[in-house]
Amino acid sequence: MTDLRSQLTLPRPVPAPDAGPLDERLYDLVEARARRLFHANPILASYFGVHAEDARLGDPSLDATEGEIAAERAHLAAVEALDSSGLSAEARFERDLELHNVRLELFGLDELRLWQRRPTAAADVGDAIFLLFARGAAPLAERLARIADRLEAVPAYLEAARSRTTGAPVATWQATDVRNAEDLPYLFAEVRSAAEGVLPKGELARLDRAAANARGAMEAWAGWLRDGLAHADDNWPLGAEHYDELLRLRALGDLDTDAILAIGEEQLRRNHEARRAAASEVDPRADEPAVIDRLKNDHPATFGAALEGYRDAMRRSRAYLIEHGLVTVPGDETIEVIPTPEYLRSVMPFAAYFAPARFDADQRGLYVVTPAVDDDPNAMREHYWASISNTSIHEAYPGHHLQLHVANQHPSVTRMLTDAPEFVEGWGMYSEQMMREEGFDAGPAFRTAMHTDAIWRACRIILDVRMHRGEMGEDEATDFLVEHTAFETANARAEVRRYTYTPGYQLSYLLGKVLILGLREEERRRLGAEFSLKRFHDALLRNGSLPLSFHRRLLRAGG
Repeated sequence: MTDLRSQLTLPRPVPAPDAGPLDERLYDLVEARARRLFHANPILASYFGVHAEDARLGDPSLDATEGEIAAERAHLAAVEALDSSGLSAEARFERDLELHNVRLELFGLDELRLWQRRPTAAADVGDAIFLLFARGAAPLAERLARIADRLEAVPAYLEAARSRTTGAPVATWQATDVRNAEDLPYLFAEVRSAAEGVLPKGELARLDRAAANARGAMEAWAGWLRDGLAHADDNWPLGAEHYDELLRLRALGDLDTDAILAIGEEQLRRNHEARRAAASEVDPRADEPAVIDRLKNDHPATFGAALEGYRDAMRRSRAYLIEHGLVTVPGDETIEVIPTPEYLRSVMPFAAYFAPARFDADQRGLYVVTPAVDDDPNAMREHYWASISNTSIHEAYPGHHLQLHVANQHPSVTRMLTDAPEFVEGWGMYSEQMMREEGFDAGPAFRTAMHTDAIWRACRIILDVRMHRGEMGEDEATDFLVEHTAFETANARAEVRRYTYTPGYQLSYLLGKVLILGLREEERRRLGAEFSLKRFHDALLRNGSLPLSFHRRLLRAGG
């Protein structure tokens, strides 16, 4: 089996005109880290389209995780030891970004250590299978063979995962992975159905045996987690000190937690006012709740028709971008809309996007849409026509799909591994407003839906901060979300469940939009008549998924 640590070829930036003597040493270190990460986590490798170890699940044990922490610390020390005076300006930027990435990663791994309290093995197995099944990087028969390999590895993987779950169990987190384990057989069944007529009889029998053993192991895993519920608690908040440090390491500029909370509260107020105004345009004789109820009742008759609605909205928004010269749309991108896999529906109650794998020739993105959570009979009300347009802008054009497709073209491995949700999610939300500003689906029904989604994201800022500072529990947060968004209770509950284990992520959506709008205005003032909206958008997308403070540096340098 290929050893990724020595044989994987990775791209690196073109040598700078003023290349420094330490540039290549920096890139050697960056690439060595990427190879190590891919070898240690084959699921991550599959996500990026590195398929040499698609047959493996990796080692989630306590010892292996501690070993990765030690390796990350050694890498951090090696990069810190590089004298910046020996680097070109381009390499200095990459070094600063690499240091940012690793310090943030280490804070999560070695300081917060949520992995010791949050079991994710069932979700990990689901990702490992779904990534191979849904993406067409190789012929289906070959991918099914690798899925069988991974299914055969499930019992050992789950056993190893028990060793790392050493902290006090959190009831919400335990229950979430129980649900993941219970839902995974649906994914196994989809795989089995696709294999019929594709695999020869012997390979089909092997797949059946592997899936049966994996189901048995999943049942045992779920039983072990249920046993842990007897002494689990709900002590999931980070606490103010850890939460403040997490946000500081995110490179959000001079914003502290209180300032971010104030932004959320102000945005909640503004978007409520804007939604009231838009709703009154829809029907000046009806009150706001009645208008929203009417809009939510205006939905496709079936989920299949809703999927077609999402596809149509994507096609229209893509064409509008090109026709109006708002951003460059590459000719080689493609996207597919599919139902959310069963095992993900309890934590993805609406829609989500899976980016094309960086190293796959197939650059198809996956836009998943959830039919219902817990078989909620009112679920189709969340797929109302005005919302379908807004969500498709956010997830596809010019949102996540376009942004992440273009980001994949950058040769920097450091940028590929950067985690900056305030830009990725912020770009999705910025796209919603920008398209309305530029006249796409700009009628009052669409603006009502847009402000409804912005109210939701303002709630996310408030709840992210207040929940993880220990000021609000799950029930109160669910009621808060229902009160301000009119979400169905089942969807709101699934949303809040996710907030408990993604501290700092949920605030990224609307905060990122606010920061991008601020950066856009800075550039308008700085460039004056030379400012071009298309060039601004192209520069942000071309430079990759970076914290906004790093984007600002590149724009100031003319990048």
